[in-house]
Parts: sequence; structure tokens; C-alpha cells
Amino acid sequence: MYFFLLNLSLLDLGAISTIVPKSMANSLWDTRAISYTECAVQVSLFLFLMSAEYFLLTVMAYDRYIAICKPLHYGTLLGSRACVHMAAAAWGSGFLHAVLHTANTFSLPFCKGNAVDQFFCEIPQILKLSCSDSFLREAGLLISTSFLAFGCFVFILLSYVQIFRAVLRIPSEQRWHKAFSTCLPHLAVVSLVISTGVFSCLKPSSTSSPSLDVVLAVLYSVVPPALNPLIYSMRNQELKDALRKLVTEWFSAATVFLRSSASESQCMT
Repeated sequence: MYFFLLNLSLLDLGAISTIVPKSMANSLWDTRAISYTECAVQVSLFLFLMSAEYFLLTVMAYDRYIAICKPLHYGTLLGSRACVHMAAAAWGSGFLHAVLHTANTFSLPFCKGNAVDQFFCEIPQILKLSCSDSFLREAGLLISTSFLAFGCFVFILLSYVQIFRAVLRIPSEQRWHKAFSTCLPHLAVVSLVISTGVFSCLKPSSTSSPSLDVVLAVLYSVVPPALNPLIYSMRNQELKDALRKLVTEWFSAATVFLRSSASESQCMT
């Protein structure tokens, strides 16, 4: 599990580093310029990292299934070599997916200006600049991506159906807690990634606006990689205690501030 978490952390760090530093620099320097080559590299890297992350989450679902449903065979089915091979398959599949989509997008001629209505190079916004009939390319892009994502989703769903069936047969409540504490962070991360991606893809075109597009882009590109480490870190008891202490101190300070404000208001009247 920790080997896969290491890979997930690297993918999250890479995804954030691909788009956030450039957008922050553009904001500080009051510019939105990006070269054609930089845009292509940004698209390919972001697709590569996010696709690999989704494939890795699918692999992690299988890892949890073997650990809970077939614990005696875990060392045989998921040895160090098997884990390395599965992680490499996730990275390789993400790379292939990114290369195909990047080549498909940047082989189009662009003649409708050079302004991308987004804070980073996003494929749907880039396709709007194409002067050719990009409907078939866009449809093929959407269908292939949806088919692949749905296949991974079904695999994750079936894995968790088997996991929950196995957990419910465990007589000890303490073992329930241990099994669910192992699976719930992964399930939360998967739900976050899938829900933000689906919400962005299924947004009605009639409600499209530049500001809404930016919000949705932040929702699926920045929020999951930023929250994933926090979700998994909540298993750490020391972090829980520190967070609880921070919230308690913040609540106490807010209460004192409100009381002092109320007393000052009474004195003024």
C-alpha cells in the first residue's frame, strides 16, 4: 500500500507542478502568454499524470481487494515485483494515453485566434481554436476516454463490492474498523477524482461561461491532487490530534473575538 501511495504522491505533485506555477507566474507578471511548445508540453504532462493517477487508483483498488478478501495469498499475488509491474503499467498507460490525445489535438490547424479561455492549456478550449471540422476528433477523444474511465470505474466498483461483502462477514468490530480505515481513504480519493471529472464533462453547454469553466477546471485539476495527501494523512493519529488542536484553538480565538466585539458594541450604545 505504501509503495502505491508513494507513486500517488509523485503523480499528485507532478500534476500540481504542471499547471499551478505557470498560472501563478502569469498572474504575478500580469500576462497570459505561453508558447505553442510550452502549451503542448503542458497538455501532454497533465494528461499523462492525471491518467496515470486514475490507473494507479484502479490498481490500488485491486491491492485492497487482495489484502482484505485474500489476505493469505497477498504475498504471493502482490509481491514486490508484481507491485512494480502494476505501477509501471499505470505510468505507461498514462503516458500512451497522453501521447495519443496530444498528437490528436495538436495535429489540427488553428486559425481562430490564439487566446485559450482557461488558466492553463486545456484540450476542449484548444479545440475551439481549430478551423477544421474537429467534431469527429472531439467525439473520438470523448468516447475513448469515457470508455477507458468507465472500465476502470467498473473494476473499482466490483472490487469494493467484494471488499464490503468480506468485511461484513468479519465477526469482530475492531477488524471492521481496521478494514474500513484502510479502504475509506482510497474510496474517498476515487470518489473525489471521479465526481469532479464527471461534473466537469457533463456540464450543460447552455450554462457555459468563462468564469464557470475556470471554476470547473480548478475543481478537477487542482482540488484532487491537493486534497489526496490530506485524505490519506488523516489515518495518522498525530496529524488528527494536531488538526483537532488547531481547530479548537481557532474556535476559541473566534469566540473570544466575538465576545469582545459584542462588549464593545454594548459600550458604544
